Amino acid sequence: MKTRLFSGWKTRAQMLCLAALCGLMTAGVASTAFAAQDTVAPTTEAPATDAAPAPIEAAAPAEAVAAPAEAPAEEAPAEEAPAPTISKPDTVWVLVSAVLVIFMTLPGLALFYGGLVRSKNVLSILIQNLAVFSLVAVLWAVYGYSFAFTEGNAFIGGTDRLFAAGLNASSIGATFTKGVYIPELAFFVFQGAFACITCALIVGAFAERVKFAGVMLFTVLWFTFAYLPMAHMVWFFPGPDAFTSNEVVPEVLAKSGYLWAKGALDFAGGTVVHINAAIAGLVGAYVIGKRTGYGREAIKPHNLTLTMVGASILWVGWFGFNAGSALEAGGVAAIAFVNTFLATAAAVVAWLLVEWITKGKPSLLGAASGAVAGLVAITPAAGLVGLNGALAIGAIAGVLCLWGVSGLKKMLGADDSLDVFGVHGVGGITGALLTGVFAAPSLGGAGIWDYVTETGVAEYSIGSQVWIQAQGVLITVVLSSVVALVSYLIVKYTVGLRVPEEAEREGLDITSHGESAYEA
Repeated sequence: MKTRLFSGWKTRAQMLCLAALCGLMTAGVASTAFAAQDTVAPTTEAPATDAAPAPIEAAAPAEAVAAPAEAPAEEAPAEEAPAPTISKPDTVWVLVSAVLVIFMTLPGLALFYGGLVRSKNVLSILIQNLAVFSLVAVLWAVYGYSFAFTEGNAFIGGTDRLFAAGLNASSIGATFTKGVYIPELAFFVFQGAFACITCALIVGAFAERVKFAGVMLFTVLWFTFAYLPMAHMVWFFPGPDAFTSNEVVPEVLAKSGYLWAKGALDFAGGTVVHINAAIAGLVGAYVIGKRTGYGREAIKPHNLTLTMVGASILWVGWFGFNAGSALEAGGVAAIAFVNTFLATAAAVVAWLLVEWITKGKPSLLGAASGAVAGLVAITPAAGLVGLNGALAIGAIAGVLCLWGVSGLKKMLGADDSLDVFGVHGVGGITGALLTGVFAAPSLGGAGIWDYVTETGVAEYSIGSQVWIQAQGVLITVVLSSVVALVSYLIVKYTVGLRVPEEAEREGLDITSHGESAYEA
């Protein structure tokens, strides 16, 4: 019988992967581990029901062995291991989380961005979000999921799921706990929503001046050559059931994503989503150039009410984004949920306090931006740190991201229209590095999870883990920047990147889409 394993996550198998063991339902760690199988029992371990492992009958009863020779007892046929059974509560949680992630983009991110642009460009940013989301969803089914979450090599997956091959109602996959399964389709749509919002984030960096055709072509290129390799490197491993003994650990690591095998911790997408998208956006801001009148004319958000509504929707949706990455409705999901709640609040308070002190007045734009900064920063750490760690990460990110959209932005000299790098880049890097600090058990974190023994590892070096985290950040920056630069140049010399100056002055709503958000 052939068994396929699909997974996504982070840590060192023997002493890698963290999490809080919570009952028998949540021994996993953090983000997107997944093991898809062809409706057969795994060969490594007996499958489990929703609560406990099913017993295995290993041999015929002793009475049969001791029966008289003249009347040999007929041997009882060996029973096959029962087929894996999905956990219905965990399935519901992952599906609900997928809905919340979709809700983050449509309408959350769209409204957040829409309020920040000028009124003549609001429809253009809305349609870019909707179109990019839809395009990536299609690409995810055609080849994205296969290249991200099937076995290939350390940097990219294989072809087992091209054109959604094998994805049906009977296909199941592992969570982060041995013997606990969910439908593969639940994992497919959950991770697909991640890919969609990541690509949609980028458009905020070059808003109000880019061609619609250019956005679409760039999305295809960057998604294929930047997002998919990062998702595979950070989140793919053959699943917890593959860790049957210490002897097989090297073999399992050889099949895992490059950064997962190195032990990089990224619970829900600090590198894969936020740093990845932010770098692509920053490169775009440089390549496309500044908006007409930037630095000489007042360019202000046209509707902060929309921005506040969008930020609030993002916060709500982010509970699915982070807590759903536990893949199980248990203790790890609960701590990721609470950490998302606390870190975001801490970032809002920190941003407003510093803004109040330095500028004399706290602003709604600052509060909304602070909320997003906290959400971004806690993403890689959500299920791995304690509550005090979450508060610290949120507060630090609030201060650093305020500097990112003010002081750092001036230093960089790029017109990052909606501060994608200042918030997602700075916040993502901050969260990724601090995950290595606050995941330490001595600071209330989950530490490192050993999938072989299904216990936590006693040893944890903050310095070593921060260095591993830094490597993940650097690889993300290099890969995303190179792919983005090449992709922008391809777009520039094919369909074109930037609209004419006259069209930009009139507004993209009318010139690119023939519509107006507000009637005169």
